[in-house]
Amino acid sequence: MTNKTLTRRNFLKIAALSVGSMAFKPMVDILDDEKIQSSHHRLVRVGVISSTQNSVSIHKEPNEESVILYQRMKDDLMNVYYEVESEHGPEFNPIWYRVWGGFAHRKWLVDVDYVLNPVTNTIHEDGQLGEITVPYTRGMRYTSIYGWEQVWRLYYQTTHWIRDIITGPDGNPWYELEDELLRYRYAIPAEHMRIVKDTEFDPISPEVPPEAKRIEISISEQTLTAFEGDNVVMHTTISSGALTPNKKTPSGEFRIGSKMPSKHMGDGQITTDIYAYELLGVPWCCFFELDKGIATHGTYWHNNFGYPMSSGCINMRNHEAKWLFRWATPNGDPHEWTRTGFGTRVSVV
Repeated sequence: MTNKTLTRRNFLKIAALSVGSMAFKPMVDILDDEKIQSSHHRLVRVGVISSTQNSVSIHKEPNEESVILYQRMKDDLMNVYYEVESEHGPEFNPIWYRVWGGFAHRKWLVDVDYVLNPVTNTIHEDGQLGEITVPYTRGMRYTSIYGWEQVWRLYYQTTHWIRDIITGPDGNPWYELEDELLRYRYAIPAEHMRIVKDTEFDPISPEVPPEAKRIEISISEQTLTAFEGDNVVMHTTISSGALTPNKKTPSGEFRIGSKMPSKHMGDGQITTDIYAYELLGVPWCCFFELDKGIATHGTYWHNNFGYPMSSGCINMRNHEAKWLFRWATPNGDPHEWTRTGFGTRVSVV
């Protein structure tokens, strides 16, 4: 994906034919569908697969009981022609995507894009936050003994701290990143990342007194609501901790005590294994239970909001997590990796 001659149009064509064992239906199935002919195709990536599932099924109809036509694996890319709300559910998330030859439930399918970016000439001395703008990119690290070696894969809309600009293995500019958890440096093609502007940290509703802002999270309804006084300013579905003793989101009254625009979650290992439990660059984190590390944050590995399936945190859509990060206190800073303070009230009920 480092070749600038690869256009978005060609990239989408490649995505439609990407790797994986596929039982293709005849082309007439696609061409005869007027909805497909008139649609603007979206691109999705197969996100994290659970420990009990290693693929996504493509069904003949938008129904889990329907015939399975083929499977797609983690990080496979697919075109979405349109979406349907299925009468067969599941009730909490009944949306299915029309894809090549059939239908896929959106649980593990996350929207992505392919955008190349201009390279910045300067990096702030404390680091510059960047956001991945391609479906995924592979990190590389150079050592004098082994040369360039692969490390983690980074994903669309994840955020990472840039520390330097170097020449990569292809002779082009690469950003040297520093992992927030391990303080480990590695690099990616610079054009795969956009610079997050300082203005993207500007507080939302700064004129509202901090004590007038509060967040209410309902575990039973799987929703998050933000209030300014008695006025609702955000209401959305979320995914809280899975309903097992070691993953439940704790209930009670809290305060946001720490905010991080980028966080490495998981086991904290250096690996090339895309199935490892390593969630790098989790964006726009607002920690409200500091002992267990429970936060609201963006989510780039699933699209199953409305159902409890996290390890305890509050999974949110990336743009909504970013809005909450800017709205809640303490206010973030574009060059502070962690901002602490006695922040916005959070009620988990």
